[in-house]
Amino acid sequence: MNVIVEFDDKSYPLDVPDALVAEAGEFFEKMDSDMNCGWQMSRWWVPDPDLTQRCQIVADKLLTAVQKNNSEAALLMCAYILHKKPSTRRIRVNTDGEIQGNEFLDD
Repeated sequence: MNVIVEFDDKSYPLDVPDALVAEAGEFFEKMDSDMNCGWQMSRWWVPDPDLTQRCQIVADKLLTAVQKNNSEAALLMCAYILHKKPSTRRIRVNTDGEIQGNEFLDD
């Protein structure tokens, strides 16, 4: 599945294999388990992140992976988002420090 990651007025296309989305369930469960304990989202502590907040947290990790040219981690983070929000085609990552500004677009 093709997804565009956007930040700092640039676009980064990622081709996420459907098999990765389908087969990384154990990895996704571990990520969810970590977030079940709560998460610091910018200035706010969120004790029980909802689906969108979880994807916003993962989009922040996706940003780091893309910036560090870590394609394996970027694909895994993007696969998590696609697993949770399968209609996503663009991920707009906010780089001003506010995780809550990360957006998931289906166009």
